[in-house]
Amino acid sequence: MHKYVIMGVQGCGKGTQAKLLKDDLDLVHISVGDIFRWHIQTHTKLGARIKRQIAEGQLVPDDTVEDIIRARLGEHDWNYGFILDGFPRNLVQARFFLESYDIDAVIHIDVPDQVVFERVLARRLCSNCGLDYNLIFHRPAEDDVCDVCNGKLVQRDDDNHDAIRSRLNDYRTKTEPALELFRKKELVIDVDGRLTRDEIQANIRAGLGIAPKND
Repeated sequence: MHKYVIMGVQGCGKGTQAKLLKDDLDLVHISVGDIFRWHIQTHTKLGARIKRQIAEGQLVPDDTVEDIIRARLGEHDWNYGFILDGFPRNLVQARFFLESYDIDAVIHIDVPDQVVFERVLARRLCSNCGLDYNLIFHRPAEDDVCDVCNGKLVQRDDDNHDAIRSRLNDYRTKTEPALELFRKKELVIDVDGRLTRDEIQANIRAGLGIAPKND
């Protein structure tokens, strides 16, 4: 069984690398952001609370996030393991996680701030079907038009310089201390996120002691 946490600033490629590991190792990819979005889209009471907190510029409280993680991992559908994405985001959450669960490694994808700006500002979202694009890595065949449903591609409201700068500051001041706690436990595998998708995946697997992927 493989139990991993994947960390890194927004735009570092966590989701892509988590999916590659998930598909090849039959892991469950647990994205806290996806869980938040599901609750908001299905109009649960928790979703309404999360939506209100985000709209007010607040972070979702630690106890709420911890309850979500506890409930999700409590489903025990991860027979071969899991890869946790988007948690922990601060030192309190990291301490809770270490006290409650054991993990094999923390994968840290490291990219400089300038690369984050370039990647995030290049992101586009189909306004119709929700498919993600990136004008650097995944361009549509026709500019501003979704390849799947012909919907209009738009930039997310919070994909702007000020919002990115704020998220980077949150990561440096709140999430990096959590990463350092994992580092003291000798759990962290550092990889260079500026490389190609396949090179990053190869370096992750080497750091984890997993055999190279067979293409």
